Amino acid sequence: MRTRLVEVGDAPALMGIYNPEVVETTVTFDLVPRTLAEQEAWILAHRATHPCLVAVNDEDDVGEVGARGERILGFALVSPFRDRPAYATTVENSVYVHRGARGRGVGERLLRELIALASESGFHALIARIVGENDSSIRLHEKCGFTLVGTEIEVGRKHGIWLDVVEYQYVTSRR
Repeated sequence: MRTRLVEVGDAPALMGIYNPEVVETTVTFDLVPRTLAEQEAWILAHRATHPCLVAVNDEDDVGEVGARGERILGFALVSPFRDRPAYATTVENSVYVHRGARGRGVGERLLRELIALASESGFHALIARIVGENDSSIRLHEKCGFTLVGTEIEVGRKHGIWLDVVEYQYVTSRR
């Protein structure tokens, strides 16, 4: 397994990982699956300042076929945290792993490499906002050094239920 930056041709693979989570789970607060055009635009937005990494494997039958013919096992990204200028060095991170590749270290590899990339890019803090019932994501972030900084009570509603969000933070460097 290795990682690389996402490419536009990876859009169908990312949709194959992400859209089932939109429709069937509460791990994302999106309510409508992405179209190909939306996923391609999303990738273009994550090719520069706020990158997205994909975990790939040439020798696996798990995952979704990416732009280069490898299997994409998951992806991780950073996004702007808030739009005010003083937040420019803080980003929000997300990690998604193909259902068939879970429990194989894909999420940890992606998150650790994303932390390093964010630090090298000058980002000071990463924020993970995780639906409160997503124990595997909480464990992943704690394993990678994130610290719980708060809980937002019933801030989302999906599939007819109210959802809490726990917020974890990783600081890449101390003053």
